[in-house]
Amino acid sequence: MGKSLVEKIWDAHVVKTIDGGPSVLYIDRHFIHEVTSPQAFAGLRKRGLPVFRPKQIVATADHNVPTILQHLPIKEELSRQQVDKLVSNCKEFGIELYGLGHPYQGIVHVIGPELGVTQPGMTIVCGDSHTSTHGAFGTIAFGIGTSEVEMVMATQCVLQSKPKLMRINVDGELNPGVLSKDIILYIISKLSASGATGYFVEYAGSTIRGLTMEARMTICNMSIEMGARGGLIAPDEVTFKYLEGREFSPKGKDWDAAVAKWKELYSDQDAKFDSEINIKAEDIQPMITYGTNPGMGIGVDQSIPAEQEITEKEKAGFLKSLQYMGLQAGQPIKGQKVDYVFIGSCTNSRIEDLRLVAGFVRGKKKASNVEVWVVPGSKQVEKAAQEEGIDKIFEEAGFQLRQPGCSACLGMNEDKIPAGKYCISTSNRNFEGRQGPNARTLLASPLTAALAAITGKVEDVREYFN
Repeated sequence: MGKSLVEKIWDAHVVKTIDGGPSVLYIDRHFIHEVTSPQAFAGLRKRGLPVFRPKQIVATADHNVPTILQHLPIKEELSRQQVDKLVSNCKEFGIELYGLGHPYQGIVHVIGPELGVTQPGMTIVCGDSHTSTHGAFGTIAFGIGTSEVEMVMATQCVLQSKPKLMRINVDGELNPGVLSKDIILYIISKLSASGATGYFVEYAGSTIRGLTMEARMTICNMSIEMGARGGLIAPDEVTFKYLEGREFSPKGKDWDAAVAKWKELYSDQDAKFDSEINIKAEDIQPMITYGTNPGMGIGVDQSIPAEQEITEKEKAGFLKSLQYMGLQAGQPIKGQKVDYVFIGSCTNSRIEDLRLVAGFVRGKKKASNVEVWVVPGSKQVEKAAQEEGIDKIFEEAGFQLRQPGCSACLGMNEDKIPAGKYCISTSNRNFEGRQGPNARTLLASPLTAALAAITGKVEDVREYFN
């Protein structure tokens, strides 16, 4: 019987399988940041252990960094302590750090691909749930806890149970104004925030193959939001073209050998999946969330479900979510006012996202009642935006182009949405308090967010294209 892509990569990295238990899985790349690494380093220090293979670790500061005045000391004490601790830990254990001021600094799931550190066929882990982003390159990539971060530092391996397999096929042509963010929000709305629990998801189909690498990363990034362990896409010519010539990609004969190997990374025709789902691209419209988990999503021209449409089991959570959001069952989402727009995060902060937004808002002005933050995912994205004049377009539109970091994706740094305010966000989570205490988050694509920045409310971007 043939193998799936996940099985091919998994089997090539199993060191040992424990009878009736998990496998010891070898890890090719380990990304670390300032939030989930301090305890792991402390554990090594307590046990007198070195980092086993420091050259296979990539470190950066992203979650707690400010996105303005990065050359000054960090104001928030806890954030400053965590970033400082990362600096000292990396120095002590011999790990290269792309910290503040470094030309490669940025969000961990943005810099790995853009530097060519992320490559097909790898196993990749990080103490961050959105590590699944790297699966866009045909990798097994998943988030791990702090104790597992220590385990990988000490052994370059992690204990992991083999996941179930799901394939989601998306075929057909997308409607104008529909982006990869809409694809994944649509999928999650159909499966729910727990519908892929226990699975590793392979995304396939003509629609997926037609996407750019940056668009594929957006889809894989949010696999965790439907409960999946991770998500991946088979590498192809789009992947190879993206990686060629990047800083840490193979060069010369090594490149030719790598591509030949990468071309074997696909699911065989007779591979078996535990679950298979088929989606028509033409059924997907610009999406937006209305609740407090990413599965609570609807098309922008639809209404929030009526109370009678919700099962008794889900009703209490549904009503609690709407109360937090200040919205009503059955209410149309179109026309809902917006106070903030956040374009950034490891989901949508790449140069392709910024180019798309800039092209849309060129010559326009933001609504007077909206504050707009555009936060590039890395110093390289920031540099490209400046070289291409995107920064000037944003400035003229009244958008604030900030410096790289996780920013308002999560209420862990200085970029917080005030209580009670509505924020259309291109990030990946809309949990209660995710963007700040009592902040209200509506997840959407960069185009839908850009339109809201101009109009001050939720609107249908398809009307612009038509």
